[in-house]
Amino acid sequence: MTTTHEHSAPTAHGDAAYRAATRVFNLAAPVTPADAVTAHTVEEVRAAIHRARARGLGVRVHATGHAAATARPMEDALLIRTDLRGDVEIDVHRRIARVPAGTRWGAVIEAAARHGLAAPHGSSPTVGVVGYLLNGGLSMYARHTGLAANSLRAVELVTADGTSCRADDRSHPELFWALRGGGGGLGVVTAVEVALFPVAAVVTGAAFWPAGEARRLLPLWRAWAEHAPDEATTSVRIMNLPKVPEVPAALSAGPVLCLDGLVVAPAEDGITTALRRADELLAPLRAVAEPIMDTWHRAGPTAVAETHMDPADPVPVLGDHMLLEDPGDEGIAEFLRVTADHPRPVLTVAELRQLGGALGRPVAGAGALGHLDARYAYSGAGVPGFAGGPEEIRAHCERVRRALSPWDTGRTAPTFVARADQPRGHLGTGAILAADRIRARVDPDGLFRGDIAPDCSASR
Repeated sequence: MTTTHEHSAPTAHGDAAYRAATRVFNLAAPVTPADAVTAHTVEEVRAAIHRARARGLGVRVHATGHAAATARPMEDALLIRTDLRGDVEIDVHRRIARVPAGTRWGAVIEAAARHGLAAPHGSSPTVGVVGYLLNGGLSMYARHTGLAANSLRAVELVTADGTSCRADDRSHPELFWALRGGGGGLGVVTAVEVALFPVAAVVTGAAFWPAGEARRLLPLWRAWAEHAPDEATTSVRIMNLPKVPEVPAALSAGPVLCLDGLVVAPAEDGITTALRRADELLAPLRAVAEPIMDTWHRAGPTAVAETHMDPADPVPVLGDHMLLEDPGDEGIAEFLRVTADHPRPVLTVAELRQLGGALGRPVAGAGALGHLDARYAYSGAGVPGFAGGPEEIRAHCERVRRALSPWDTGRTAPTFVARADQPRGHLGTGAILAADRIRARVDPDGLFRGDIAPDCSASR
C-alpha cells in the first residue's frame, strides 16, 4: 500500500504518495482528504480501513477520479484509491469478465474482443469499471443491453469491519441489490464480475456538420429515434472545440453538430441488417447536407470506445445533466436556441443521448437502479478558460436547464451527474429506505457515510 505517512504522523499533503492517491480526472474538482492511500491488495484495503478508524476518520473511495465533481468534501476522511493488482480474467464459456477494482474499461474491451465478446462500457476507455457499474452505467450499447449495472454478476468488497465479502444473487442478495445503483456507502469494492455479450461487428462512427445545419438535421434524427431499433444507440452534440493539435482543423473552425453512436450486429447473419439500419439513419441527413467529416464504418467492438472522442487526459470540466421526456420539435428548437444559436458559445459540448430500448424496460432481478424511464439524456459541459470562466459556464448551464425544464423528468443517470449539489433523483422513496436499512446493517458506525450519494439516503 502506498501511504502518505505512518499512522501517527500528520498528513503530508504535498508528498508524492498523497498526490498520487488524490489524483482526479476532472481538474476542476480537486479532492483534499485528511489522509490518502493507494491500495493494491485486499490486505492493503483492510489496513487502510483500520488506519482510518485509528485516526477517527471516515473512509472514502475512488479510482480514476472521473466523478470528483460529485463527491462530498473529504476533510474528515481517509481516501482509498483502489488500484488492485491483477489482470482482467475472461471466462469464455460463461461470458463473464472478472475485473480488479481500479481497472479502466479499455483493458476489459481489449480482453473481451479477443473472444468475440463485448462489454457494456461507456464512451471513454479511461473510465474506471467499478464506479461506472455501481452507478448504473449508460453504455454505448445501452439500448441493446440496458443499464450496465444489470450486467453485474458478483461484487467482491471489504466491509466496514474489515471482512471480505462476495455479494451475488445467491450470497448476500440484499447487499448485491443495494450495490447496483443504491447510492454507495457500503464498503470498498475490490473486484467485480460482469457479463459480456457476443458482437460480430458494429457500424460506428461520428458525422459532423456546421452547427448552422442543426435546425434541418436534428428533427430528422429525432423522427428516426422515435422508432429506432434496439440495436442502435446514438447521440447528437453541439460542439465548440478548441484549436489544439488533437482536434482536426475542420472541427475547430466554428461550432459543429456531431451525430455519433453505433448499430450492433450480435451475430454474423445480422451484419447486413446493421449496415442497412445505419444507412436508414445517416442517408437522409447526408442528403440534406454533406458532412464536413464522417467516420461511420463497419468495425469490431474495440473501435466503439473511440467513437465519442472523449478526452484521454485529465481536463477541468463544469457541467449539468437532466433526463428528458420526448422534447418533440419544440424541445429540439429550444435546445438549439440555447446551444447552437447562442451568440457567444460557452459550453464545449451540449449533448442529447438517445435512451429507450432495453434501457427503459424493467429487468427481473435488477438492483436498486434497473432501468431509466426517460427518452433522452441531456448533458452539457464547459472547460473553464477555453470559452468562458467558471461563473459563465454555470450561468449558461442554468439557462439550458430553464429552457429544457418543460421536458425534465426530475430523474438523473448517476454516471452523468456533473456536480455534488445536483439532485440525483434516480431512486424512489422505497428504494432509498431499503438501501438505508442495508447500509445500517453492514456499516452500523457510518464509516462510509460520506460516500453515500446525495439524495440516496433518508438520513442525510
